[in-house]
Amino acid sequence: MALRGLAGSGPGSRGPLDQAVAADEKREAPAVVAAGATPEDDEEDDGRGRGLLRWDGFSAWLHCVCVVGFDLELGQAVEVIYPQHSKLTDKEKTNICYLSFPDSNSGCLGDTQFCFRFRQSSGRRVSLHCLLDQFDKDLPVYLKDPAYFYGYVYFRQVRDKTLKRGYFQKSLVLISKLPYIHFFHTVLKQIAPEYFEKNEPYLEAACNDVDRWPAPVPGKTLHLPIMGVVMKVRIPTCHDKPGTTQIVQLTQQGDTLVSVILPTVHEVDLFRCFCPVFLHSQMLWELVLLGEPLVVMAPSPSESSETVLALVNCISPLKYFSDFRPYFTIHDSEFKEYTTRTQAPPSVILGVTNPFFAKTLQHWPHIVRIGDLKPAGEIPKQVKVKKLKNLKTLDSKPGVYTSYKPYLNRDEEIIKQLQKGVQQKRPSEAQSVILRRYFLELTQSFIIPLERYVASLMPLQKSISPWKSPPQLRQFLPEEFMKTLEKTGPQLTSRIKGDWIGLYRHFLKSPNFDGWFKTRRKEMTQKLEALHLEALCEEDLLLWTQKHTEVETVDLVLKLKNKLLQADRERLPVKPDTMEKLRTHIDAIILALPEDLQGILLKTGTT
Repeated sequence: MALRGLAGSGPGSRGPLDQAVAADEKREAPAVVAAGATPEDDEEDDGRGRGLLRWDGFSAWLHCVCVVGFDLELGQAVEVIYPQHSKLTDKEKTNICYLSFPDSNSGCLGDTQFCFRFRQSSGRRVSLHCLLDQFDKDLPVYLKDPAYFYGYVYFRQVRDKTLKRGYFQKSLVLISKLPYIHFFHTVLKQIAPEYFEKNEPYLEAACNDVDRWPAPVPGKTLHLPIMGVVMKVRIPTCHDKPGTTQIVQLTQQGDTLVSVILPTVHEVDLFRCFCPVFLHSQMLWELVLLGEPLVVMAPSPSESSETVLALVNCISPLKYFSDFRPYFTIHDSEFKEYTTRTQAPPSVILGVTNPFFAKTLQHWPHIVRIGDLKPAGEIPKQVKVKKLKNLKTLDSKPGVYTSYKPYLNRDEEIIKQLQKGVQQKRPSEAQSVILRRYFLELTQSFIIPLERYVASLMPLQKSISPWKSPPQLRQFLPEEFMKTLEKTGPQLTSRIKGDWIGLYRHFLKSPNFDGWFKTRRKEMTQKLEALHLEALCEEDLLLWTQKHTEVETVDLVLKLKNKLLQADRERLPVKPDTMEKLRTHIDAIILALPEDLQGILLKTGTT
């Protein structure tokens, strides 16, 4: 595990990460360790020279594992939370209970997998994952989701005459802050069927395997053993070229033990999800891009969650900044907030299965109704765009119900390409690659002019003076941006015609623009701070102090120390040698001061 690199430098060493987690464990879970473990096991050395706190590795991947069963008196109930010291609020437990089972109307017999997402309760204590923010800075922005938990569900419902209800109904649920949908569904496929046969000891053994995994460091290719299976995965990084798969195939000698190679940790089968509506995929891309309220009505949580996640994924590498719920029920804690008629529907994508929502959400402007998703190789009849007034309460046919008129003309070429693929029985994976590339090119054609304009708001490097505060970014002026589109608009990279200007005007009022611009502005401001630090390092600061008073010199030292702390706290994009130069400057200035001032300044802050 790579945690030791963050926490300390040698075997058994304890850095700030270890100390924070240790204090946390002492405060929150004084006596609870794994079933069958002894307190001595609470800190262990796994033979690789690292004295790791128990559950460090587990917490980097998962918050906890839950088993949700059905009780005739209580209804759905959390039977097991593992590890036992994991903290969930009552509200979070309630959400997990209701979101871990299909709605009674779904009638899912056999095994069903799906995903849900819910807000973390406010005031939650800082977790290990938050302390591992060093990893987050290199993650693509669309994989950062700190305020939410994801629940990955493996639900089993089979007939059982020995039970009063006549059915065995149980869900194994992985709760994580990581939106690694494909990865965690694969993990569940490996462990859930055996768990239902072997129960608690098997679950404990699986969790112990996860605890030994290396941390999910962006850019790293990892080998992750779990219950006799070795999975090879690569964690994406913001430096990856969009649209490429970075996983290395079986080339190394050590890979002979690998059982499962995952080309992606987070992507869903895009074509399978868009298959019933691919004639309208470009219109749906527009609706997602603009953050329009959208509800997906599906026959089961699997179809619901996959379709919602595919919609959110279709504007990648842009992040969808509004809320989205792959599976939403009437018991959800946000139910009233999202179904009220006293205000306009919020910017959110909901996936639902209960027919009750057809009536509750019929005032929503955009509704996608899908039937059963077909296996790869089969194609359902294409649904039509229909007016919302045609949406009947219970028996509506599959379709896209909206009055929305797309800004862009439909790209007939991609439709012909996908239709030809269906006729030639092209595999769903290949169809997904085509569709993903199409969405990527569409998104990049749209975003490049915005990126180019925002880059022009950056002050010139020559305007950065070490003796003045870093200059401010210029203001984003919508009309000024619109003027740039005539020469450097999407027509340079996209064959699609239409009202691009109208699409941009609408986008600039959307939550996705707001979130995107705030992220870019923060990155650029940090870049200016980093350039300012570099400018300071190039100055002869010792010479400067000789021409100024002691009071001014002390003030400079304190400001430089604050700069160092800021660079560390905000993880500014500063070169390591710049930081070292600045420390050297500070030390040299302090040593040139009288001894009494040296003592005071050496104790102030950290050099």
